Amino acid sequence: MTRLEMIPADKATVVITGARLLDPVEGLDVTAELLIVDGVVAQIGDSVERPEGARIVDGSRCTVLPGLVDPHVHLRVPGQEYKEDCATGSASGAAGGYTTILSMPNTAPTIDTGTTLEAALDRAREMAVIQTGFLAAVSTDRAGESLTEMRDLAARGAAGFTDDGSPIASARLMRRALQYARPLDLPIALHEEEPTLTKGGHMHEGAISAKLGLGAWPGIAETLMVARDIRLAEQEDARIHLQHISIRESIEEIAKGRERGVRVSSEASPHHLVLTDASVRTLSGNFKMNPPLASDDDRQALIDGLRDGIIDCIATDHAPHAVHEKEVPFEAAAFGVTGLETALPVLIQELVEPGHVPLATILRAMTEGPCNAFDLERPALRVGAPANLAIWDLEQTWKVGDKPFKSKSANSCFIGRKVKGRCLLTISGGQLSHDEMDAKGLGVVA
Repeated sequence: MTRLEMIPADKATVVITGARLLDPVEGLDVTAELLIVDGVVAQIGDSVERPEGARIVDGSRCTVLPGLVDPHVHLRVPGQEYKEDCATGSASGAAGGYTTILSMPNTAPTIDTGTTLEAALDRAREMAVIQTGFLAAVSTDRAGESLTEMRDLAARGAAGFTDDGSPIASARLMRRALQYARPLDLPIALHEEEPTLTKGGHMHEGAISAKLGLGAWPGIAETLMVARDIRLAEQEDARIHLQHISIRESIEEIAKGRERGVRVSSEASPHHLVLTDASVRTLSGNFKMNPPLASDDDRQALIDGLRDGIIDCIATDHAPHAVHEKEVPFEAAAFGVTGLETALPVLIQELVEPGHVPLATILRAMTEGPCNAFDLERPALRVGAPANLAIWDLEQTWKVGDKPFKSKSANSCFIGRKVKGRCLLTISGGQLSHDEMDAKGLGVVA
């Protein structure tokens, strides 16, 4: 069973009054009061009890949403804490309305043994302010040569397996991994990239890469591996989760696999849903990520796939880097961007407000989808459920970068961009994790 850890603290007793309560999965969209007692949703109704000592929150200008779940985050623990750690990464998540995050094992050392996994989880218990879990590596040191002790890692609480940051180039090793993972009933999350095609690539292959003279990264490099791994998962009746999908043809392969009954889930990131390779014209390292930003046609296909449920998860791929790793010539810049604090506001501004995707669809992909993919308890606005929720001012607009990030790193591809929706308070695992509310239910001005 997946082990989720956070700092043990007192459970919250809170009354939220006058707020819109919105949980599309529960079929809930009402203006009502919500009572949390000792970290559990105790009452929802026109008028709830006021227990002695409860905090009373005026939510009349706010919307209460289920806590968001991100299945693809880089906390850089262990060994790269100069970029991020469990404290700052989880605080970044809490500020973005997240109540559960899963961190990747491409660390130093790699999380590929029971000892390193337990050490990372213990660090989360000491430092994380929201529920934090870890995926373990598929192959030892993510080298793609020999499998990790997957059964032992599962027994110690791994949420799944991934060599994220590196593709599993060997089809033979991939098949063996699926055979080992199947009886554990845990997914293998896959970074889909055919490495011989992407060698020397820095941005999506197309007219813009040709004009800029940058090494090109063909979209087929993703799609080939997507097709291969769907076929292997079908052969072995195993579960796979496809990370940060970016190409139209990859979505087509996923759709065909689903039609055949393959157990495949998939994610897209906010930056691939909103931006295109045109952004690379700035030559800012903040627009360099893996996979790279693709064409507008690919972006439109991702949006369609999200609406149709082929893309069933939205994951940030929050990848913090130090300034000296990003403020260099584009070819030398590290791959990756941050995203926990901006994800929902960016999607509201760019997809919901123009009418491209309903808010309900976005919320399902940030709650139900990841929980289904990784067998996590879904945050729910439901009596008896653990309090995993956030209070939002969905009408507030702000500019990314105008206030400091909670993350150690500021390599956001949305700096300077106007977004809509601000998280004011987050409760994770029944504990207060983020709080920017004043007595009137308004956001505290930093």
